[in-house]
Amino acid sequence: MKKKTRICCVLSLLLCVIILTGTAPRRAEAASMSSITSESIREKEDQIAQVKKDKENLQSGLSDLQKMKQDLESKRSNLKNYVSELDADLAEIEENIADLNIQIEEKESDIARTQGELEAAQTREDAQMESLMRYIRFAYEQGTPQVIEILLASASLSDFLNRADYVEKVVSYESKLWQDYKVTREYVELCMQQLELEKEVLDQTKVNVETEQKNLEDLIDQKNRDIRNYESDINNKEQAIRELEEEIQAQEEEISSLEAAIAEEKKRILADNGSVLKYDGGIFKFPLASYTRVSDEYGMRIHPTLGVEQFHNGVDFAAPKGTAIYAAYDGKVVAATYSATMGNYVMIDHGSGLYTIYMHASQLYVEEGDIVVRGETIAGVGSTGRSTGNHLHFSVRLNGQYTSPWNYLSE
Repeated sequence: MKKKTRICCVLSLLLCVIILTGTAPRRAEAASMSSITSESIREKEDQIAQVKKDKENLQSGLSDLQKMKQDLESKRSNLKNYVSELDADLAEIEENIADLNIQIEEKESDIARTQGELEAAQTREDAQMESLMRYIRFAYEQGTPQVIEILLASASLSDFLNRADYVEKVVSYESKLWQDYKVTREYVELCMQQLELEKEVLDQTKVNVETEQKNLEDLIDQKNRDIRNYESDINNKEQAIRELEEEIQAQEEEISSLEAAIAEEKKRILADNGSVLKYDGGIFKFPLASYTRVSDEYGMRIHPTLGVEQFHNGVDFAAPKGTAIYAAYDGKVVAATYSATMGNYVMIDHGSGLYTIYMHASQLYVEEGDIVVRGETIAGVGSTGRSTGNHLHFSVRLNGQYTSPWNYLSE
């Protein structure tokens, strides 16, 4: 009696499936239903292995902040070397952050692709299951003894479908139908595994960006403190004043050398074809996308930590790190490099002996020799070189001498 009840239950469930799935098996449809092959499975396994490798490599790619700090200790007594070394460390961390952000974009794209593959595979799996059910129905209608026997051994329809040996017996002579379904099922599981791993890698990469950002802020804070402490220490003050004067002199010589080389080049160009860059007298564009305040004016001033009167050869504009720095006017980039005093800086020749200089940038977006137009983004605000806070030091030189930027600027 119990066996008869169970048979009725299973048959009732099967009848529901029969009604939902149609009336006859369609072998041609089943044969073309799956494009997933053993090769697809191998490719997916290789992709999973690569994602696991990417996950392992994430930790090894982080900056070693403690080692950086230890290496800096030996250079603290020489401020110029210390600043250069620290700025190099900051550049390394910023490069890591940029690479990690690229990895985040790529991983988000990978996740979207894998999600699409999973959904397509699940659709194929559902369709193949439907074909299997049609075939089982057909076998049942034909009175195949095996079907009755297997149904009797099943506690429920789900038990019937979930036990591979049962289904395999029913579709033994139609093995491709069953094999396609098994391959698709394996592929679905691999897609789900890959998707989970890729999400883990994405989450870890985002954590790494936060870690590197903290490392960056830690080093910047340390640099600012150490420069201020060095310059304000009474024991170092005389040495710091001499060093600052020497650095300013070196800066002057570097810029003067660039101007002299450019003058010679202009003479050669003039001799060859008579055409050289000339400033047409136009008003400069304000060199920042945004700024909070003028933190230091052009002209004579008392140095904030050394307490000595000093000529400040530009205007300092305080602005958040990364704020776009614009070319003030059309011209040619004659320098885009780094110095311990100016940090990352750009120098532009506008013709007629007029130059603009943009100092302490976090990033440079132009190279020597580039032609730029008024308002073009050439760098990002930073605190590289002898600087204790994010700002743009903007200088203007005319015929080998510094002049007030306000003579040319318009907001």
